Amino acid sequence: MSDKATNSMLRTLLMRTQHSSRLWVALAALCVGTTLLLLSVMIWWNFSELLYGKNQNDSLGSTFLIIGKRVTQQNMGTPGATVFLLSEIDSLKSAPQVQDVGIITSNHFPVYAMMGGQLQLATDLPLESVQDKFIDKLPDDWKWQPGSRDLPIIVSSLFLNTYNYVFAPSQGLPQLSEASVKSIALNLKVGEGDKAEIFSAHVVGFSDRIGSVLAPQSFIDYGNKVHGKPGQASAPSQLILKAKDPSDIKFSDYLQRHDYETNTQNLRWSKIRAIVEVVASATGVLALLLMGISTLVFILFIELTIARAQHSLTLLLQLGYGPGYLSRYMIGRFLPMVLGTVAASAIITVAGQAILSIAAKSQHLELPSIPGWPVWAALFVSTAILVSLVTRSISSAIKKH
Repeated sequence: MSDKATNSMLRTLLMRTQHSSRLWVALAALCVGTTLLLLSVMIWWNFSELLYGKNQNDSLGSTFLIIGKRVTQQNMGTPGATVFLLSEIDSLKSAPQVQDVGIITSNHFPVYAMMGGQLQLATDLPLESVQDKFIDKLPDDWKWQPGSRDLPIIVSSLFLNTYNYVFAPSQGLPQLSEASVKSIALNLKVGEGDKAEIFSAHVVGFSDRIGSVLAPQSFIDYGNKVHGKPGQASAPSQLILKAKDPSDIKFSDYLQRHDYETNTQNLRWSKIRAIVEVVASATGVLALLLMGISTLVFILFIELTIARAQHSLTLLLQLGYGPGYLSRYMIGRFLPMVLGTVAASAIITVAGQAILSIAAKSQHLELPSIPGWPVWAALFVSTAILVSLVTRSISSAIKKH
């Protein structure tokens, strides 16, 4: 008998059932359960990518934090109460999730900024400096040497937004683009009296990470040494931290325990992470329950199909068809249904990741367009378990008869 005729006969004898609707319900539930499981893993993985993946997402505030000591009624007005000692800086370096600590150096000398042209602005200007490795957008010409009158500065993007949307409209001044700001000449008067020096400052970049005006470290060191007021503390009042995962509860507790504060927006991911973990965990548990129930229904359908074909099985065994051959035939009938269902779940998950990546780009965030290895690992493990359960149930049911 040809293989085609054999398959036709086996299908006629073994696959007789009037309850195919149960099969499709079980497969649909299995598809939903597998998809939910993959999506729960995908949610967790994407959140991890946003926090400390290979792609930089500095707009999250998830890598660098500016911290200072909280000003209270008790320490308000007390000299040196809000500066960081060397011992505190060393302690921070070993704090949970902290990878690096940088000192933000403030100017301890008077700086007066004068802007001519249409703007006609003049104001005291506080300056700060930080190590180059902590600057998010480091310009090529970010350098200064004593004796030079040309001073590059970096301005916080927040400063420019405040000017454009708050100050300029209220004062009838023109709004400025980043390019126009870089072309404006700014004279800085540094120091007082006969020792005062005039520098020509120009904006060379903007920072989303540090909310102040930055000058090269060499300039701040020079100004503090030459024009600094005697007796002023040199200890920093602010630090910049590079944290692997600032959403970690232990890290947040450390800051609160030592009375350190940062922009609450920078720690908003602590709350979001807790929500994400609850949602992902709840979805995962629901997915496992749904997969378990649908797998059980699917296996029961297989066993019912085999039980209904008991007399046919007995006949086939008498004709010389071995249990192994019949098991392989039944596995070949049902296993593609399982694999097709799993493939459909994988396609839905890949499409979901692509949509999420596009949505993230609109928010100036970077996410991969293809799910990461944890999603594929979950798919592989769940598929292996499903295949194992189906094949074992078929083999066991055939042997019973």
